This record gives sequence, structure tokens and C-alpha cells, in this order.
Amino acid sequence: MVTGRGEKWGVTAHEYRAWSDGCYARAIHAPQRALPLYLGDAEGWSFPLDLERWCARADAADRTVLRRCTGRVLDIGCGAGRMVEALAGRGHHVLGIDVCPVAVITTACRGGSAVSRSVFDPLPDEGRWGTALLIDGNIGIGGEPRRLLQRIREVVAPEGLLLVETAAGEVDERRRVRIHSGRHPVSAVFPWAVVGATALRRHAMESGWTEAERWTSGRGRHFVALRACR
Repeated sequence: MVTGRGEKWGVTAHEYRAWSDGCYARAIHAPQRALPLYLGDAEGWSFPLDLERWCARADAADRTVLRRCTGRVLDIGCGAGRMVEALAGRGHHVLGIDVCPVAVITTACRGGSAVSRSVFDPLPDEGRWGTALLIDGNIGIGGEPRRLLQRIREVVAPEGLLLVETAAGEVDERRRVRIHSGRHPVSAVFPWAVVGATALRRHAMESGWTEAERWTSGRGRHFVALRACR
């Protein structure tokens, strides 16, 4: 159910249900048995949901993010908990948040801490997190990157860090998407954003952040580190 905070920031009930019910939730529980899932829109755009990688252990590209984390870490849209698990193993105080209850359970089963919550809901220890993560396309949450960045600016500590995985190339798109299983849509329509590094920098400057670093992993994944401005 959408909370008052989520409604204020424009997060729809359809987006909550898309990630918390149905095929996605089942795939988080058993990715090997699930049909391929992807986000798709009416224009033919698609974004594969790489559940097998997301449910596996942190890989080499993930580790480039892990070693940049400082202080207490909040993983926004933690999914099956691979980043939470890896950070806890490195001695970080880390919390995952996800609107999917199955994802929270899976994270807990891996030894991590997680709560079923949207980033737009009231969160534990707001204003005290040293690092926040938006990995695996989660900059798309809510379909409005500046609103999302403004909200995370409230959550992190002064001069806190936000590590974002971006799309490849010069892209800055707002889309109306569904989750698809095979050729069939399995969710209602909800808003999503696709943001490259250059566009992220522009949105960050308008949202209380400054770009600190960009890097690309050996597998072609792209990341940006943002530092909160005082």
C-alpha cells in the first residue's frame, strides 16, 4: 500500500505492486526457474531484469562500488541482497530497503538487514547515512530523477556519498513501462527513468549534489559517485 510520503512524491500504487507482487517476487525467490523478465514500453524499448546476476554474489563490477562505500550504507532497492551481504562481510553497518517483501526476506536469509520500504517513505536514521546506493538501474525509481535525488539528499549525512549505476550513452528518458514475462505484460503501467552519466550530473547539480567521480567496469557497467553539497 502506498504511504502518504510516497503519494506526495508521485510514486504510484502500480509501481509498488509491480515490484512487490507476481512474477518479479517469484523470480527473486527462484530466479533459475523464472521466465526472462524485462521492463518494456509501448514504443518497443526494453530493459532486461538480470535476476540471475542480481540474486548471485557480488561480482567484480559490484566490488568497484563496494570499495568506494564509506560509513553507514543504505542500499535503495536492494533486491535479493547481494550488495547488503557483501558490505556486511566487509564490516559495514548496512541496511537494504525494497518494496518487495520477498526481496527483504531473501536479504535476511543471506545474513543482511533489510526493511520493506520505499525510499520515499520515512526511513531509519534519516540524515545519518554515509553512503547510499542506486545500483542495477534504480535511478529509474519513480520516473523523476531529480525528485529521487532530492529525497536521497535528505537521507544521507552532510557531505554523504551517493553511488549510482547509470545507463550507457547520452540518455535522459522518462518512460511508462510494464514488467513483461516473455512476450506478455505482467504488471500495470508505471513511470520509470533511464539516465546516463551526463544527464545525471545535470540533475545532480539541481538537487544538492556534485559529481565526484565516474568509472566503467570491465563488463561495460557505468557508475557515478555524487557528493552531497552543504
